[in-house]
Amino acid sequence: FFAIFAFSTCGGYSGVFRLSVECKNRTESDLNIEVEFEYPFRLHQVWFDAPSCKGPEPERLFLVGDNSSSAEFFVTIGVFSFLYTMAAMSVYIFLLEKYHEGNKGAQADFVVTAIFTFMWLVSSAAWAKGLSDVKRATDPDEVINLITACDHEDNRCKEIHEPVVSGLNTSVVGTVTINNVIMHIF
Repeated sequence: FFAIFAFSTCGGYSGVFRLSVECKNRTESDLNIEVEFEYPFRLHQVWFDAPSCKGPEPERLFLVGDNSSSAEFFVTIGVFSFLYTMAAMSVYIFLLEKYHEGNKGAQADFVVTAIFTFMWLVSSAAWAKGLSDVKRATDPDEVINLITACDHEDNRCKEIHEPVVSGLNTSVVGTVTINNVIMHIF
């Protein structure tokens, strides 16, 4: 259950934030710049056009960062954990007698569970750092710093809407909590 929740909240995420750039010459302004981004968070490939406030041609800008490796690692471990859990439950339900024979099934299960626990911890830590970077790179106040027109006092730039990242926060908090419970069991 927790593995499904973890990889679905991260792997199915898409977010959006909006900015406005009001130029001294109001005809060059764009009061609703919408920037969309999504899993796997290759932010350096996400672009948007912002007014240059120097004529009709907008300035094409890209977000900063590539957090795909930590996000994909986290989702992959979540998917494999889910698949292993389903396989283990099938063995427990349908082959319990064979599982107890020779004690090798229980030992193998313990080793695989310990490996997955460690991998969950590592992937959660990597994704927590990646999420921090994603939140910084998609913070409208940080993105405004990329727009050259916003450097001039005559122009006004402001954030209209921040991205909602509560689901991503929950994916990290939930998996860290699960890891703590599992570590105390061992």
